[in-house]
Amino acid sequence: MNAIIQTIETPDGPFTILADEHQRVLSSGWTADQATIVARLSAQGRPTQVRERDTDAAAAALAFYAGDLSAIDAVAVKQTGTTLQLAGWSALREIEPGEPLTYTSFAARLGSPRAVRAAASICARNAPALFVPCHRVLRSDGTLGGFAWGLDVKASLLEREAARG
Repeated sequence: MNAIIQTIETPDGPFTILADEHQRVLSSGWTADQATIVARLSAQGRPTQVRERDTDAAAAALAFYAGDLSAIDAVAVKQTGTTLQLAGWSALREIEPGEPLTYTSFAARLGSPRAVRAAASICARNAPALFVPCHRVLRSDGTLGGFAWGLDVKASLLEREAARG
């Protein structure tokens, strides 16, 4: 599989997007290190060739940062995983901006309210960050919990969404 990669500047720092030849986002995150973005994919899901080129998703990310919080919703993503992971990633896209869920509530949405660790794992394994908004899931006590790109980025995203949501 061939892929394209692009890094843009955002208020939260450099944001790199890896997309397949159909412009579906495979992986993304707040770093300029392209190898880190590719490494978020499983070994069998990694592209054989990556070249720098503009991605369609970059415009949506910039629109999100400009205040159009729904701009990321229409971005196509491609994820591979278990049935539960795929269901979880789909459910993450249904969480409204400004209305974060707890890991417990997220697990309940998946039909397994006691599977909090599985819900957290789904968030942790989410490669196309922002476009599949795993940042919208919090600990039961309302604290941020973990985020692959740093708690400062997670807090910034949640504040941005709360202000406009």
